[in-house]
Amino acid sequence: MVPPCIFLPLPVLPYALRLLLPLCLALAAPLAHALPTFDEVRAATRPSDLELLSREGEVLQRVRIDATVRRGEWLGLADVSPALRTALVLSEDRRFYEHSGVDWAAVSAAAWANLWNQRTRGASTITMQLAGLLDEDWRQSAGGRSVAQKLGQAVAAQVLERRWRKDQILEAYLNLVPFRGEIVGLDALSRTLFAKAAHGLDEREAAVAAALVRAPNARPDVVARRACGVLRDMAAQRAAGRKEKAAPVDCGALELFVAGALQRRAWAPSEGIAPHFARQWLRAVGGGARAAAAPERLPLSAPLQRVAVQSLSRHLRELAGRNVQDGALVVLDNASGEVLAWVGSSGPLSRAGEVDGVLALRQPGSTLKPFLYAQALAERRLTAASLVEDSSAHLPTASGLYIPQNYDRQFKGLVSVRTALAASLNVPAVRTLVMVTPDAFFAQLQALGLQLAESGGYYGYSLALGSSEVQLLHLANAYRALANGGRYAPARLRLGGSAPAAPVQALDAGAAFIVGDILSDAHARVRTFGPDSLLATRFWTAVKTGTSKDMRDNWAVGWSQRYTVGVWVGNASGAAMHDVSGSSGAAPIWVEVMQWLHQATPSRPPAPPAGVVRQAVRFEAGAGGDWIESPRQEWFVRGTQQAVFATDTIAASASRAVAGGQKDMKSIDGSAAAPARIVAPAPGTIVALDPDIPPAHQRLRFAAGDGLPGQALAWHIDGKAAGRGREWDWLPWPGRHRVQLRDARGQVLDELHIEVRGAGLRAARR
Repeated sequence: MVPPCIFLPLPVLPYALRLLLPLCLALAAPLAHALPTFDEVRAATRPSDLELLSREGEVLQRVRIDATVRRGEWLGLADVSPALRTALVLSEDRRFYEHSGVDWAAVSAAAWANLWNQRTRGASTITMQLAGLLDEDWRQSAGGRSVAQKLGQAVAAQVLERRWRKDQILEAYLNLVPFRGEIVGLDALSRTLFAKAAHGLDEREAAVAAALVRAPNARPDVVARRACGVLRDMAAQRAAGRKEKAAPVDCGALELFVAGALQRRAWAPSEGIAPHFARQWLRAVGGGARAAAAPERLPLSAPLQRVAVQSLSRHLRELAGRNVQDGALVVLDNASGEVLAWVGSSGPLSRAGEVDGVLALRQPGSTLKPFLYAQALAERRLTAASLVEDSSAHLPTASGLYIPQNYDRQFKGLVSVRTALAASLNVPAVRTLVMVTPDAFFAQLQALGLQLAESGGYYGYSLALGSSEVQLLHLANAYRALANGGRYAPARLRLGGSAPAAPVQALDAGAAFIVGDILSDAHARVRTFGPDSLLATRFWTAVKTGTSKDMRDNWAVGWSQRYTVGVWVGNASGAAMHDVSGSSGAAPIWVEVMQWLHQATPSRPPAPPAGVVRQAVRFEAGAGGDWIESPRQEWFVRGTQQAVFATDTIAASASRAVAGGQKDMKSIDGSAAAPARIVAPAPGTIVALDPDIPPAHQRLRFAAGDGLPGQALAWHIDGKAAGRGREWDWLPWPGRHRVQLRDARGQVLDELHIEVRGAGLRAARR
């Protein structure tokens, strides 16, 4: 409340106020207690931006948390250039160091000029202006200050001068005064308009800053004119101190300089090396206001974050010309789940730098295979030494025929599960999913924290090859579950604090261990990646690469004893890359980050859990004893171990022959030979014809297996002879067809039924 003594006519204010000042101060005693101390004002003034620190205490990112104002750090007078202090005092309060809050000479001059309707310099001192900044009751409104507000300011200024030192008043004023638009305080002004710290402002910049105090939103020409006046006052003061004539001030280029400065926005809303994580962290802690009230360090490691950013950027530059613009990387601590590095994009290399690749939904490709094989091992459907067939497969589905292909468009024949997973063969993975079922695999992925948008039935058998969409963060954390013996817990965005969530046993520990052993086996991945694959690190790691359809996404995800690293490379737009594979896209970045993490930290293989055993195994094919893979020591889930793995073609063929009423045949050396049979296409195959593709390019390959070498074989379609030989390409036509394989005497050796859908090729055949 303003004391009643201030309600006096304005022309008599200077004289009356001198006489009544003691009474006013007495009545203003409650006001004195209401005014804050300097320390309280400084503590309550927070910047509009928040500096987020790494776990080591280094500044990782600066983010804006207050959209209503732009304010920097509180600056001490020692951090303000002498030129600015001089310019501000000359412009706003020449007798600042002489008066006690009110400049009586200026008040008298203003009152006299007001009486004669003359314009004059304002009488408001820096202390009075500060009082207005501290209490909105004395702040100037759109219609100007009332007499009561002006006198209240005068009383408050007197109180401030009694309680605060002059340097404190000037320091607080510089930090609280609004300059232009949303800019408040000298630190924000210096960084925004002049792109420098406040201690580096020269005389010209200081004059412009002082001019903006008087007219924050004036036109550039008005600001330049007032700044020129401040420069002349500074020159005159300097000359008076030297007792010489003031040199002329050239203000010719000042207007151009002011126009450029007022348009500049050099202080970006966010700065640092972890912008995407900072935004996610702010959401996790409940927003900027809460973060500012209780600041804490991020779990990110500053040295690791820099290495991750540099590695991703450097490698993407090396891929220039292959239509690769974006990438993302995340590093997790296996034990705590804390995020140690988070690179959401390639920054300036990207056209979508604001898109966070760590959280974007992308197709994971073959990176889901480890979880599929782990489930099959846990359910005792397979072992790491089980033989699976890598050959052409035609799987009928509700929407047509599903024909999976390997990355290199080649088939490897019979391989062990170890080889199938390590070499990332597609067909064995699909055959494994047929055993596990898509719905069961979908449930397993959900248990590992992979939030798929649709059901297992929606994705079907393609789920084995990563047809769903996942986040890099969730995928890497699922691999972290493999590193932790199948125990799943969410990744942590905060450092320390509350205890992490208790892990859940989402996958059998023995199966997780065996899959990790396979993914660390450099020899097992030779068939696809070659003997000198860069994935073979000098320390223990387990890693899987993946590439989605049309080379739109490229992945490398894996773990060491202590860390899990996930890398994605591609285009945020979804555009396909050009000739970028798992080993040339994401893998080099993964290896480089892993090598940095373990430059002084060892990584040892995990100890086998109680539920696994190791046994020597050998592989045989048929009665001849040919080796499929070399003998080795293999890990098994306890109770599934065996010593010999061999094909069972003789037994299977014998049962086929009996069922078909065939007599056993003899091979050249007199041993029993299985009768020839159809190995492709599969029974019940549905072929969908595309009328836009030339008929010659839609032939269906028929293939026969077993039988005597050189045996004459013939193919019959619907009872009519159609082709000869062990392999034959048939030009299909719509309808349901019976396919028979016959010998030279016309005897049926094998038969199956297929269906061809489409109406565009019947005329072509005829």
